[in-house]
Amino acid sequence: MSRTSRQSEILNIITTKDIETQDELVSELRTAGFDITQATISRDIKELGLIKTLTSDNKYKYVTKQTMDTKLSGKLLNVVREAVISVVTAENMVVVKTISDSAPAVSGAIEQLTLSEAVGILADRHTVLIVCASSRDALTVKQKISELF
Repeated sequence: MSRTSRQSEILNIITTKDIETQDELVSELRTAGFDITQATISRDIKELGLIKTLTSDNKYKYVTKQTMDTKLSGKLLNVVREAVISVVTAENMVVVKTISDSAPAVSGAIEQLTLSEAVGILADRHTVLIVCASSRDALTVKQKISELF
């Protein structure tokens, strides 16, 4: 079977089942009729941009990066909720004020959102600065960050 059909099946499998290891994925694909090796799976995972995320029961599973773009892990979400003091826009920038020494962690959480509107993200100890291409993009980013609360 073709690479495209195999990769489509991989995406189907990881959206319907919690797949923790490459071996599990190989097994699922073989059950679906694909003659596959672990090396091929490894390449497919890289090409598809799959990542592992921690589930609510403290196990890991493969997800698409797109899936992670829409949510943060529980721990990072708690960091954002507890550490952010304010979120304001200034023209094409978003300024996120945090409690002392929390900006790097908040910045990391925001980066995991993979905001397409953000051109760059900088952090010091108390502030995260998100530079956007336009003021409209800055408002969108502010709204997305505010929704985390």
